[in-house]
Amino acid sequence: MRTGISFAVTTGDRLRLEAIVGDRNAKQKHVKRAKVILATADGCGTNEIMRRSELCKPVVWRWQERFMHEGVDGLLRDKTRKPGKKPLPKETVQRVIDLALGPTPGEVTWTGRMLAKAAGVSLRSVQRILEANQLAPHRIRTFKLSNDPKFAEKLKDIVGLYVDPPAHAVVLSVDEKSHIQALDRTQPGLPRGRAGTMTHDYKRNGTTTLFAALNVLDGTVIGRNMQRHRHQEFIRFLKTIEAQVPKRKAILAIVDNYATHKHPKVRRWLAWHPRWTFHFTPTSASWLNAVEGFFAKLAKRRLKRGVFRSLPDLQTAINRFFAEINKKPKPFVWTADPNKVLAAVKRGRSTSFLASSPLRKKLGLPL
Repeated sequence: MRTGISFAVTTGDRLRLEAIVGDRNAKQKHVKRAKVILATADGCGTNEIMRRSELCKPVVWRWQERFMHEGVDGLLRDKTRKPGKKPLPKETVQRVIDLALGPTPGEVTWTGRMLAKAAGVSLRSVQRILEANQLAPHRIRTFKLSNDPKFAEKLKDIVGLYVDPPAHAVVLSVDEKSHIQALDRTQPGLPRGRAGTMTHDYKRNGTTTLFAALNVLDGTVIGRNMQRHRHQEFIRFLKTIEAQVPKRKAILAIVDNYATHKHPKVRRWLAWHPRWTFHFTPTSASWLNAVEGFFAKLAKRRLKRGVFRSLPDLQTAINRFFAEINKKPKPFVWTADPNKVLAAVKRGRSTSFLASSPLRKKLGLPL
């Protein structure tokens, strides 16, 4: 050991050091330091200690001295060092946050460099502040709050059908996806690399309207392609459903507020077929309609990457997707708590009211 360094390793210290060396999850730097002290206690010379610990001579001397003054605990921590740069003042950090949460300059969107210039700090400092406070002023999230006065009543009605459907009834989520385009690319895609490829331009070979009814109990789907989406086509689709659902079962259809669904001739048809009952979703709340999830799945899995050289090709692909879904159907399961949904809508309405209210300025909140 270096002159001026001397210590004795007690039985308790040796047990702790051996436990560190034998622990497979211990940090390697702690293991090497423990080996230095154990080799020193065994009477090894400096060269042998260096060989066992794989550390250079100054480092070996450093940890021998640390053990002499602080024991085993001193080996398990590193001395703190002053940062190379002083942290930003709290006032500067708060200024960046206020700028990010406040109005943008003019009609532009805040960027990291703009915030850095306005606050007089570096871009990386702005990025760290935004990350720490989970702020993303460059992003925009869309939303739409329902203004339906009977929102809570309709929500609980539809969720009740999903969670506890009546006996001897079929619950169908009915809607249409209009203007599905049969798109053909102007050039074939390139060989696949890290991602699929397709040309940005396309040839449009017509459009179709898809009417679909999702059976929430067993996950099967009834679908039909039509050229338009008027009340005439909707009634024809209702007749298709009427022919496929067993006569002894009532039909509870969940539909949105599209004008076609409320057309006088549609209402007249429903009056002639008493086993049908329409349950309308609240306005601006089509997410309550389970068939929307099916449409999203269809677009993602079949339409987005598809190449359709004619309208029949598109319709054939859609019908093939129906067959695949009905071959292995999965029942629709509603998991959201309606009370939490109502609470979230209430918070959204109060926030929206406050944002447009003169009280916001009086309370000193950002506009």
